[in-house]
Amino acid sequence: MSTQNENIELNILDKISHALVHQRNASSLLREVLDILQHEMGFEHGAFTLRRGNILVIEASTGLNEDEKKRGQYKMGEGVNGKVASTGKAVIIPDISKDSSFLGKTKAKRAAKTAYVCVPIKHSGEVIGTLGIDHPAASDEKLQKVLGLLKILSNILADAVATFKQEIEEKEQLRNENERLRQELGVQFHPSNIIGNCSGMKAVYAMIAQVADSPATVLIRGESGTGKELVARAIHYASPRKGGPFIAVNCAALPENLIESELFGHEKGSFTGAHQQRKGRFEIANGGTLFLDEIGDISQAVQVRLLRVLQERVFERVGGHELVESNARIIAATSRDLEQAIQENKFREDLYYRLNVFPIILPALRERKSDIILLADHFLDKYNRTYNKNVRRISTPAINMMMAYHWPGNVRELENSLERAVLVTTNDVVNAYDLPPSLQTAQESGTSIITEEGASFETMVASFEKELIVDALKNNRWNVAAAARALNTTQRIMHYKIEKLNIEIQK
Repeated sequence: MSTQNENIELNILDKISHALVHQRNASSLLREVLDILQHEMGFEHGAFTLRRGNILVIEASTGLNEDEKKRGQYKMGEGVNGKVASTGKAVIIPDISKDSSFLGKTKAKRAAKTAYVCVPIKHSGEVIGTLGIDHPAASDEKLQKVLGLLKILSNILADAVATFKQEIEEKEQLRNENERLRQELGVQFHPSNIIGNCSGMKAVYAMIAQVADSPATVLIRGESGTGKELVARAIHYASPRKGGPFIAVNCAALPENLIESELFGHEKGSFTGAHQQRKGRFEIANGGTLFLDEIGDISQAVQVRLLRVLQERVFERVGGHELVESNARIIAATSRDLEQAIQENKFREDLYYRLNVFPIILPALRERKSDIILLADHFLDKYNRTYNKNVRRISTPAINMMMAYHWPGNVRELENSLERAVLVTTNDVVNAYDLPPSLQTAQESGTSIITEEGASFETMVASFEKELIVDALKNNRWNVAAAARALNTTQRIMHYKIEKLNIEIQK
């Protein structure tokens, strides 16, 4: 009898050693080990638990269904597994029906007389889990031999279990990091973080709140640079789809021969260069939001396919015949006059009505002058951080210049102007001469010190002097003597310049 038991143990060890050599996946290895033990030893249930903080969780099992596995969680010191993990000592229970320490949390069906053997799994001196099996009731001698075999296996498998535990922790860490990043994105693109307090922007915020929870198609309209993608992201991250992908496609940037492949994907060999099957943006955005920027630039052929997707929520990849479903929410944007394009037969009227379910119109920056200072301060802070600078404020002449300019490039142009100004300024103030030349040209802004007939040297010098003096006065709390010292001149000259340049002293 003893020889037979030894042969079984040797057979088990041989099979498990073979699995260790050939099984590269730690999770699969633990399941295979349990299957080998169950087949050779004839027990009904067995499980590896792993320690997660102060909780033991069943990670691999045999004879247990998913619900039973989920129920099998133990705090350190709780039940047999918890006791083994907290003490680091193996336990034999000859009859679980007569031992109150066996909690049976899995609620798995067991024979009337069942023994339970549980050993700790240690790695680098720390208990990282347990290995426990049910065993038919047997003599103490037999159960001791089972215990000895499990101890050997726990030592052999310690590295694999530690690897499995590390894999789980890394996946959990990645999930947590992804969730953190999603939350950060949600905060970043929340409507409250879109800069602007004018009535036009307040109306936009109200519309974002109205449409976010619905699956309705949204058409965002506005000039280039008004922040259409920012609004689209705000809708996405305020919606129930915020956990899904946000996929943005600039239709104007894609060549006409590639846009269908980009949107709908293609099958292998469907055209030259299609070496493998590729998913399109509609497929990738499934469960999330697809943002189609500059929708007015797509061709008639693509408009027909797009209309079908919006109507039926199915499409075919380029070169394919299989129908692919997509429940991506569509948010489109355009800076074009779609009504004019319809009249010129450049844009399909039926597609227009499909897209224009919930229109949001963004005001141009020249129509929201009250937001210019808010936006400028925001971009000043942003690029101070980006370029590690400490520009504290924008001078009054620079503000006047920005307020008078008509901003054909809208918010994007304002941001670029402030980025340039932060880069080129040599002190802690953005002056008028730090702004781009386009703002300083009379034909563009109507605020320049250069006349249409040509540059007035005296006017340019006077304007520059006035700006320097006003900045010096502001920096010194309008103390003329202190401002004179800052400019390395005399108080008498300062008073003369203040009177000549008509500078009003603030109290």
